[in-house]
Amino acid sequence: MKATIAALALGVGLGLALASAEASDANPLVAERWQSRPLIVIVPNAQDATLVELREALGKPDAREGFVEREMVLYEIVAGAASRNGQPLSGSASAALLKAIGHQGDAGARVILVGKDGGIKVDRPGPVDPESLFTTIDRMPMRQGQ
Repeated sequence: MKATIAALALGVGLGLALASAEASDANPLVAERWQSRPLIVIVPNAQDATLVELREALGKPDAREGFVEREMVLYEIVAGAASRNGQPLSGSASAALLKAIGHQGDAGARVILVGKDGGIKVDRPGPVDPESLFTTIDRMPMRQGQ
C-alpha cells in the first residue's frame, strides 16, 4: 500500500512538473490577459523600418509614459524569435505566440495590438505611430472606466 501511494505521489509530482514546464512554453498572451495590453511587432529582420521607427518613437519620454500608463508590454518578433520587453522567449513560446496571432511565416512586417481581454484590436502592416495606438486604447471601454 505504501509503495502504491509513493508511486502515485511520484506520478502526480512528475505530472505537475511537466504541466509547469509546458505552461512556461505556452502562448505567452494567456498570462497577459486582464493584466496588460500587448503590442506585438513582427519583422523579418532587426533593421526593418517598422521596428526601428517604433523603438525610436517609444524612446521619447511622452510616448514611453503613454505606453506605461496604458499598461502595455512590447513583444518583438524578429525572424521568428520573440522577446517580451527585451527579454527573450523560448523557441516554443515564440512559436506559440506566432500561432496564437495567426501569423504566416512569409508575411511582411506587422503591428498587432491585443486588448486586455485577449482580443486583437489593431492588426496592420508596416510602421505605426504610438499616438494612434494610444487613441485606440483610450476609446476602449476598459480604459474609459479608469
